[in-house]
Amino acid sequence: MHAPRRTALPLAALATVLALTSCSSGGGRAAGPSPGAVRLTSTTPAAHGSLDSVTWNLPMGEPTTLDPAKVGDYSPSTVVANLCDPLVRLKADYSTAPGLATSWNRPDPKTLVLNLRRGVTFWDGSAMTAADVVASLERQRVPATQSVNIQVLANVTTIRATGSHQVTVRFRTPDSLFLKYLVNGFGAVSKAAYLKKAGTAYGTAKGGLMCTGPFELTRWRPGESITAVRNGAYWDPALRPKVKKLTFRFVTDNGTLTSALMSGQIDGSYEIPSTAAKALRTSEEGNLYYGPSAQTVFLTPTGPASPLADRRVADALSLVLDRDALVKNVYDGAAQRQKTFIPSLVWQHSPAKDVYAKGYAALPALPGPDVARAKKLVAQAGPKQRTVTVAMGAGDQQSLQTLTFLQAGARKIGLKVVIRQLQPTQMSGMFYNSALRKGLDATMVLGYVEIPDPLSYADMLTDPRSPLNWTDYRNSAVTSHIGAAKAADDEQVAAREFTKAQALYAKDFPVVPIVCPYERLFLNKRLSGAPASFAYINMPWAARLGGTGQGTS
Repeated sequence: MHAPRRTALPLAALATVLALTSCSSGGGRAAGPSPGAVRLTSTTPAAHGSLDSVTWNLPMGEPTTLDPAKVGDYSPSTVVANLCDPLVRLKADYSTAPGLATSWNRPDPKTLVLNLRRGVTFWDGSAMTAADVVASLERQRVPATQSVNIQVLANVTTIRATGSHQVTVRFRTPDSLFLKYLVNGFGAVSKAAYLKKAGTAYGTAKGGLMCTGPFELTRWRPGESITAVRNGAYWDPALRPKVKKLTFRFVTDNGTLTSALMSGQIDGSYEIPSTAAKALRTSEEGNLYYGPSAQTVFLTPTGPASPLADRRVADALSLVLDRDALVKNVYDGAAQRQKTFIPSLVWQHSPAKDVYAKGYAALPALPGPDVARAKKLVAQAGPKQRTVTVAMGAGDQQSLQTLTFLQAGARKIGLKVVIRQLQPTQMSGMFYNSALRKGLDATMVLGYVEIPDPLSYADMLTDPRSPLNWTDYRNSAVTSHIGAAKAADDEQVAAREFTKAQALYAKDFPVVPIVCPYERLFLNKRLSGAPASFAYINMPWAARLGGTGQGTS
């Protein structure tokens, strides 16, 4: 999962219904949405004019770090995606393309060779070489780095420079996911000498960064703003920024954010809350866009002693949720019901997309509300504990409204749901610190899947060795199929193995899938060019941003 982060769970960590695939990928500004009627677009109209400055908001608040090895949350990823290039690029449609690696090959199933782009320089003008790539990856093995992607290296035996612009990675067993993880902070390249000098201060306001991206970090004023300026020597001419200066603010209050966007004090933002979207979609100051998303909202137990760890109790709570009402009233129509916790966008551009689609279609239909059936399940489970304490992020109105729906439904089946709002540091920390989960029975997860493969998320939640498998879920057949999928060098084989695992854990894994929200982006009328899909989280979205000719620069 992508770890929470407004709570991203990868949890790194984090399926829409197939209807998502039939939504228009064209469009643009959306009128008042209704379930199934939202027009989706992966991109906004191409920008043409340059701009002196743009002010962008991070609605989840100020990042705690900009170290690529440590980012896995909305705010830091939104910034770092424009500063530090990864080896493989994520595209707006969630497909991939060469990044700092121009090509790769597998001479044998346990070896991956990365051929690096020549002529790339860091912001200080020094050339990027294989040594920088090795240093950037190897430091993530070191516990002191506190990399959020350390599990990606668990199967790696060596990472070596096998040429000035070539890196060879060897694995204990075949590993198809490693390459796909290179699209996020795990695959971002920093200057080796700078990393050594900065030490643990790397990525902080004091330690700074040294990367190759289209924008260069110039100032971080804690509590106020982060400023970056365009990299005029950026290696990709097609993405040399049109914006000279990019300033990030940290407005988390919905009302304040809405006012700032409508007045032009802030030019744009991703993750527009539904309450703000209702006002912004009729604003004359800009455009609200809806895009495909890899985000997922679900309820998960926090430990094996939780009542929800019994799949029958989880199913009972699922049966008292009216998801159509949630989509309409909580998400303002900008979400899809989902059968499982993995959004379909992550496999829609896979060579094996038909296999994934068939596997998803074969899952049992998501039932509508059925209180009588839910009562029977609770009676069968006979939970010793009838009170369920659920954590959520303080101030998150969508989660609060969803849990209020659940609370009312739970009363009808003899369960009491207690809502506990946690501050950001505790909410984020609980995903990896069991002590912070004490006294909690479940949590709302606002997760997202960073890489274009469903295996990453399924593996993190169901693997008995995963720190995110809180209920000690064990199904040897699921583990076997996921292991076979990870080892497969054929996409079709991997997809078939994954769908076999999915069919099994869909029956017994204790989780309550809720919805997959669409991405919501607001741009001031003077701006355009930014991707509208959730892929922005790991792509240099601001390098596409520019003027439309309306307003002033």
